Amino acid sequence: MPRGVFAVLRAACAAVLIVSAGGCATTGSGDPRDPWEGFNRGVYSFNETMDNVLFNHVSNLYQAITPNFVDRGVTNFFNNLNDIAVVVNDILQFKIDQALSDASRFIFNSTIGLVGFFDVSTPMGLPKHDEDFGQTLAYWGVGSGPFLMVPFFGPATIRDALGLAVDNGILNPVFYLDNTELKAGLLTLNYVDFKADLLSAKKLVAEAAIDEYEFIKNAYFEKRASQISDGAVEEYSEP
Repeated sequence: MPRGVFAVLRAACAAVLIVSAGGCATTGSGDPRDPWEGFNRGVYSFNETMDNVLFNHVSNLYQAITPNFVDRGVTNFFNNLNDIAVVVNDILQFKIDQALSDASRFIFNSTIGLVGFFDVSTPMGLPKHDEDFGQTLAYWGVGSGPFLMVPFFGPATIRDALGLAVDNGILNPVFYLDNTELKAGLLTLNYVDFKADLLSAKKLVAEAAIDEYEFIKNAYFEKRASQISDGAVEEYSEP
């Protein structure tokens, strides 16, 4: 297993240990989902500062110099790589028909779609699904744990932070590249493209929310409940 995978897992474990140690001294607002609110708001402020100082400028520059079709193609490329993790999680959740569909999607996009730059699978009736290791853990009865604002990535829970490390480490083919410069370049491009795609959503949140932190936290829990229950939110209850 490449060093990058171990680094991701070590970072995730370290974050959990640090938060667990500091959480006992952190008072919340009474939301049982968010007992470490003081810490999480601090991380949220850090993320916002980093965005305002650096990432928003980089993202705006990226959008300004990148033609729309190239921007869309870059997003398609990384979505195609993500389909590998989706297929694995399909199988772990026993969604066999969906796994076959997602595997077919990956094959068609990787070949006809030129390594995923073009999404030829969606018009063929093979839609992209959104399965991750956090959902797989929920499927197997693992509770979400407390809400956790992750540095640089945003809202999660203890369970979903672990899932993020698995999906973006063990199940991410980029981490298995031997060329360090290429690996770093692809990971950086993926993150910049990810941040650029969030710019419009961040503007809407800033305009609509009185308390952006609470808005994002509640929206995250609603989204995760919908994903874990495959859209049947009213039938889903957190283990």
